[in-house]
Amino acid sequence: MTYRKKNGTVYSILILVCVIGFWLFENFYTPATYSNNDTGADSNNFPKELLPSSTTGEIVDHSYFTLSYNEPFEQAEWVAYILDKKHLTYDDRKRPYFIEDPFVSSKSADYKNYKGSGYDRGHLVPAGDRRFSLQAYNETFYTSNISPQDREFNAGIWNDLEQQTRRWAKKYGTLYIFTGGVLENGLEEIGQEDVDVPDDFYKIIARKKGNQLITISFLIPNKPQSSQLRSFIVSIDDIEKETGIDFFESLPLKDQDAFEKQNNASGFKF
Repeated sequence: MTYRKKNGTVYSILILVCVIGFWLFENFYTPATYSNNDTGADSNNFPKELLPSSTTGEIVDHSYFTLSYNEPFEQAEWVAYILDKKHLTYDDRKRPYFIEDPFVSSKSADYKNYKGSGYDRGHLVPAGDRRFSLQAYNETFYTSNISPQDREFNAGIWNDLEQQTRRWAKKYGTLYIFTGGVLENGLEEIGQEDVDVPDDFYKIIARKKGNQLITISFLIPNKPQSSQLRSFIVSIDDIEKETGIDFFESLPLKDQDAFEKQNNASGFKF
C-alpha cells in the first residue's frame, strides 16, 4: 500500500513538472536572436536622407531593413528597405520561428497574439524579397516586421502588389520601399498585448532617375478586394495625412513637392 502511494506521488510530481515545463517553454522560450552572421556589401545601406520621420523615435536598423516601432500599437509604423533585381533569387529557405525583436527597447509583440484571431501574421518586408541570404530571410520573421492582415487581403491584392513590386525591381533596378499599416486610435485589437489591426495598409515605392526621384504610392483597405491595383494609387501627401509621418523629410521641400503630390503611375509601367 505504501509502495503504491509513493509511486502515485512520484507520478503526480512528474506530471506537475512536465506541465510547468511546457508552460514555461510556451510562454518564455525564445529561439536565438537572428544575429549578424553573413552580412556584407549587400547589408542595410538604405540612404539616411530618404528615411521618413518617426512619430516615436524608436528607429531600429537591422542588417537588411530599417523600421520605426510604435509600442502602443505593438507594430512598426513603417519599414524601409532596398529591393534590387539581384535580390530576387529563388533560394529555398526554411521558414524560421517568429520571434520578438530584441533590438526594440520594449521588445516587439509575441506572435501568440495572432493565434485564433482570424488574422494573418502579415509581413511588411516580404520574406520572398529576402531569399538571397539566410540572414536577410530570417530577419523578416522578427515580429516587429508583421502586422495583422485579413487573410484574403494578404493572399490577394497585397500579394499582387508584392509581385508587381518585384517586376518593377527587375525592370528598373534599385527600388526604395516603405510599408506599414495606418495606425490610429479606435482600431480593433487582438491578443493579450492588444495588437492593433490597421484598417488600411500603404506602400510607397521610389526609384532614382539621374538626380530625380520617381515614386508610386498605394493605400489599400485591409479587407478582400476585387478592384485592380491601379484603383488604389494615391499621392504620398495623402499617406502623410493618414499616418502623420513625413516621408523624405530630409529632402528640400521643393524636391518633395516635385513628386509627393503625384497620384498616378506615370513613372511605373504595369
